[in-house]
Amino acid sequence: MHEPTSSLREARPPTLRASWAATPVRQRLLRGLAIVLLAAVFLAATGAFDTGVARAPIRYAYWLGVMLAGGLIGFGVLEAFGRRGWLENRPWAQGAASTLAISVPQTLVVWAATALTFRQAWRTGDILVVFPPVLLVSAAVVALNHLAARQPVQTHQASPGAPVSRFLERLPPRLRGAELHAVQSEDHYLRLHTSRGSDLILMRLSDALVELDGLEGAQTHRSWWVARDGVAEARRADGRVVLKLKSGTEAPVSRTYAKVLRHAGWF
Repeated sequence: MHEPTSSLREARPPTLRASWAATPVRQRLLRGLAIVLLAAVFLAATGAFDTGVARAPIRYAYWLGVMLAGGLIGFGVLEAFGRRGWLENRPWAQGAASTLAISVPQTLVVWAATALTFRQAWRTGDILVVFPPVLLVSAAVVALNHLAARQPVQTHQASPGAPVSRFLERLPPRLRGAELHAVQSEDHYLRLHTSRGSDLILMRLSDALVELDGLEGAQTHRSWWVARDGVAEARRADGRVVLKLKSGTEAPVSRTYAKVLRHAGWF
């Protein structure tokens, strides 16, 4: 598959961002419910947290019920974080905060469901016993949901009068003024691919993605960010898409990012 540069630039859709807003609400809900239902089946099949003593029908009904309730609570919490942009630039803090926000009401659900299902006494002290495993399961589900929702980080084209991308100030002297084609992570360094050659700088890719705002491009692989104007053509190699840069260098497109890049018209 070969696509000339001109076709890559025609009818570009609105810029995509790695956030909840890049996916329709219905799709986010269905994805979240699918994750919690799969988790429920796993927890029921393994008899997690001493539920293996119960008969299979009761065990599966219990886990499906509490996990479905947790999924709906989690959806509401994650939507609130997404709509308000809470801790958007601090994913670890956002994950911890949302996990805690989910775990508090979910603990009450599990406490009540456990007492009803297994005919236990309603002791408020058991809430403290239930909270740690609920926190653990909630953290795992939030992490899985985050991984499933990962999308390319695509920066915005600078608007007239907007400051130039801060990242361009990091170009080594011999590359100043060159057209930036791509940024490649190499251990603790970044290799900058430009129209005047390449060079290394000491920086993490995650930090570079923040400073690249103002240049239109996307993360195509866990180790690559590619400028839209730096792509000469797209082709398939061994079943995967490869972006050939103007310099001749080939940047990989992993399956994680391929779907969104395809919808964005990159290939």
